[in-house]
Amino acid sequence: MSVMTDTACSTAWQRWRYKLEIAKRAPTIFIGLALLFIFGWLIVAPIVNMMMEMFTVQTGDEMRVGAEAGQFTSYYLERVFSSRMSSIIFWKPLWNTLMVAVISMVLSMIIGSILAWLLVRTDLMGRKWLSTALIIPFMLPAWTFALAWTTLFKNATIGGQPGWVENMGYQLPDWVSYGVFPTIVIMTLNYIPFVILLVGNALRRLDSQLEEAGKMLGASRPKIALSIVFPLMRPALMSSALLIFADAIGEFSVPYVLGLPVHFETLATSLYRAIGTQQTGVAAVFAAVILVFGIATLALDAWMMREARRFAIIGSKGAMERRQSLGILQWPATILALVMVFIGVVAPLGALALSTVMHIPGRFEFSNFTLDYWIGTNLDTIAMQNGILFSSEFWAAAWSSISIVGSASICAGILGLLTGYIVLRSPLRVVSVTLRQVTFFPYLVPGIAFAVAFLTLFAVPHGPIPALYGTPIILFLALIADQMPFASRAGISAMTQLGSDVEDSARVSGAGWCRRMYSIIIPIQRNALVTAVLMPFISGIKGVSLFIILAVPATDVLTTFSIRLIDFNYTQAANAVVLMIALIALLGTIVINRLTRTGLAQGLES
Repeated sequence: MSVMTDTACSTAWQRWRYKLEIAKRAPTIFIGLALLFIFGWLIVAPIVNMMMEMFTVQTGDEMRVGAEAGQFTSYYLERVFSSRMSSIIFWKPLWNTLMVAVISMVLSMIIGSILAWLLVRTDLMGRKWLSTALIIPFMLPAWTFALAWTTLFKNATIGGQPGWVENMGYQLPDWVSYGVFPTIVIMTLNYIPFVILLVGNALRRLDSQLEEAGKMLGASRPKIALSIVFPLMRPALMSSALLIFADAIGEFSVPYVLGLPVHFETLATSLYRAIGTQQTGVAAVFAAVILVFGIATLALDAWMMREARRFAIIGSKGAMERRQSLGILQWPATILALVMVFIGVVAPLGALALSTVMHIPGRFEFSNFTLDYWIGTNLDTIAMQNGILFSSEFWAAAWSSISIVGSASICAGILGLLTGYIVLRSPLRVVSVTLRQVTFFPYLVPGIAFAVAFLTLFAVPHGPIPALYGTPIILFLALIADQMPFASRAGISAMTQLGSDVEDSARVSGAGWCRRMYSIIIPIQRNALVTAVLMPFISGIKGVSLFIILAVPATDVLTTFSIRLIDFNYTQAANAVVLMIALIALLGTIVINRLTRTGLAQGLES
């Protein structure tokens, strides 16, 4: 028995010696460890530090807590969950958050699933054009639609210029202009394209012969839908619902624009308010709650996807995709799709664009039209003297956005490609598995919570690292970490399709690792690298949550510049800035589609 044990130990030791010898000749193990250190510092450390902030007395709270700064305390948990103020500062915002998340999830699932079915499984008129038009909102920032709503329906509650409807003589109640109703409407419109994409692609893969078999056996349409189609579509439907819910829990921009004027607060806006009043410990608790919701929801989604893989439809060329004739429902269905395009694309973008060339919103008189908000000079306003194209503040914010987001996206793309290389090439499985999981972790954390985690870690010096808050560096690092799920998945996907034969041949010929990367890997994966850079760039350029927490006036970017204009009630100028952001995001999406020769709607059009 002991001889067998010794033999097994010797074999294991020889295996490890062999792996170490391989590691000496190929630097993948060392690069993998370096990447783990970088991502541990940028991703894991902020989250861990934020969790510790909940239990640590913060500077300035010593008198209130009755303990020295840095000592352990449960004060912040008690204040948020069980104090006399907890119903106002936590439980009410929690209820508002869950209400908005659930209702917008249900409505977007219903409308999005109907539209997906019409686009994929019927002979809907203009189906290919509608497939692209209906997912345009997916490419735009969510708060684009929130600003469009205020442009149309703003009343006199918060002062400033009223919206189009009130200028036309109609008085609007607060519940129409602000609060829960418009927040749910806007978030629903923003999530409908997401449902169309996920459910539509699942419907496209569903073999219509199964439905035909049900008909041959005498099953009615409702019976086929409930017994065949719905069980097979359930994973896609549940995944869509859970991902929407997780995103809605951490949504900040829409409640900020539409909720705060009437004190309708969610967890995200309450967290922002806590940061603004220097309540770092309370903010950490809010961020932790949002984080727990995000992780729990997405973990449930991952579990459901694993369960769904236990059941599969076996088929290949025999699979059929027959489209059903709508018959007398053809025109009503087409009108429904066109109405959704109008509500989700034409109306909001049109309202924003027209508002930027009007002195008084909603007054369609020739004398009311102007280009002052674009190219005007010496305007009769306090905080904005020129149109945005002649505003030095706008161009400074635009340069900051492009330089900070662009450089962070380039670094994220390179790190993503390296991550894909190490995950697929590392001789140590523990390194590849850990790297894959760590780089995906920011996807589980809503942006507002991740921003607070970054703030709690980098707002104060740590050893040789100075305090980074108020500098572009903190935005640069936060963007890299936040966009790594997209960049790393692009890198992993690209490297999965590249075999090791070419690189092995170069290694045999004496080419070193750097030479192989420069001459083989990067040229072959050029398109993948561009995609890994552009995807974070598009997401970062239209992002709000990170910037609203981490940016200061000295590091203004386009998103924070537009929000500041909103706070000053300069609606037309804010809308002009938002249109510029939307234009950049749309152009970036088109570039990705051209480079990859594909598109978001490709699966729906075919």
